[in-house]
Amino acid sequence: MLTADDRWAIGETLSLHGHLFDEGQLDRLDELLTDDVVYDTSDLGYDVLVGIDAVRDAALALGARNPLGHLVTNIVITDVEDDDTVVVRSKGIAIMTDRTCGTATYVDTVRRQPGGWRISHRKILARREPLGGLGTS
Repeated sequence: MLTADDRWAIGETLSLHGHLFDEGQLDRLDELLTDDVVYDTSDLGYDVLVGIDAVRDAALALGARNPLGHLVTNIVITDVEDDDTVVVRSKGIAIMTDRTCGTATYVDTVRRQPGGWRISHRKILARREPLGGLGTS
C-alpha cells in the first residue's frame, strides 16, 4: 500500500518535468526518468524514445520548437501494480513561443528507484477535441 509520503513524492516527481525541461536542465533527467525509460511521443507525430539520452537528444533537436512552458496538473494515481510501481494520469499544458497552447494527457508508469520515484514509461496523448470527442462532429 502506498503511503501519503509516496503519493507526495510521486506528485513531486511528475511536477519536476516542467522545471527541468523549461529551464534546460536536461543533465538532470535522471531525477525524473529511469535509465531505460520508454517515452512515447507518437501521438504528437514524433518517435517512441528509449532511454534518457534519446529523450535529451530529441529535446535538443527540437530546439526553439520546444514549448516555452510545460505545466503538469491533475495528478491521479490510477493503478498500484505493486509497492514499487504505479500508473499515474496527469494533464499537461504546453505554452509555445508564439503564445499558442495545447493540452495533453500523460499516462505514466512510475517506479520506485534507489533515488526516489522515476517515470519508466510515458505515453503522451494529445487532446484534440472537447469532451473527448463526445457530441462533436
